[in-house]
Amino acid sequence: MSVVWMRLSCKSSILTGFSGLVLAVFVLSGCSRGKNDPQADHWVVKIGSVAPLSGPQSHLGADNENGARLAIDDANTQDIRLGGKPVRFELLSEDDAADPRTATIVAQKLVDDGVNGVVGHLNSGTTIPGIILMPH
Repeated sequence: MSVVWMRLSCKSSILTGFSGLVLAVFVLSGCSRGKNDPQADHWVVKIGSVAPLSGPQSHLGADNENGARLAIDDANTQDIRLGGKPVRFELLSEDDAADPRTATIVAQKLVDDGVNGVVGHLNSGTTIPGIILMPH
């Protein structure tokens, strides 16, 4: 399974978040379908969101999560298809508390949950240890 990492700053607009989701769809369309059942009537694309939702940077993390959630909600109103089947996006949100150790724990959790792409982390101190765990 391939994972797409997208970094969105807290100043990113909903349009940027949606563009990232569209990019993920195009990239994922050429990748393995993971745990999706080929006989199902639609695909489920799991997008992880990792940001500091607690601690001193939580206000920035909340902005990132809200932007990702709005982009997911918007994408789910569109007629996006992969291989002719409709796509439904799911957001799995995790709190890394801006802590590198926590970042590796939540990154592994997202890998275990089978995400197809990740929006985050917020800062390089959490991105670098988190990205190492993601399949390329």
